[in-house]
Amino acid sequence: MTADECAIRELVATWLKASAAGDIETVLSLMTDDVVFMVPGQEPFGKDAYRAAAQAAKNVRLEGTSDIREIKVLGDWAYLRNYLEVTIPLPTGKTVRRAGYTLTILRKLADGRWALSRDANLMTQQA
Repeated sequence: MTADECAIRELVATWLKASAAGDIETVLSLMTDDVVFMVPGQEPFGKDAYRAAAQAAKNVRLEGTSDIREIKVLGDWAYLRNYLEVTIPLPTGKTVRRAGYTLTILRKLADGRWALSRDANLMTQQA
């Protein structure tokens, strides 16, 4: 495994850990400023909308697992195909479970860090 592939795997692990801890600032630091998220049933949205949604749900913690199926590095760009499973315990006592594939495009920043640039999230709610 190359150093870039290791760094990308670390980015995913950091994202999941920060999300579980409610650490919005760390998650935001893993994105480019022009990031675009695509999820079923919504218009694509960027970093500001992600921040607003995360802050609105700041008391909700999610637990997730990642099964990275493919990483391909192409210079300063890379893509990642991943299978995610996420559990979100709600304050009402209900638990939401989602699972599915994501296709993520990453860009290497000037400081050498990888950051999420585009993300197509195909997770659906599980029974």
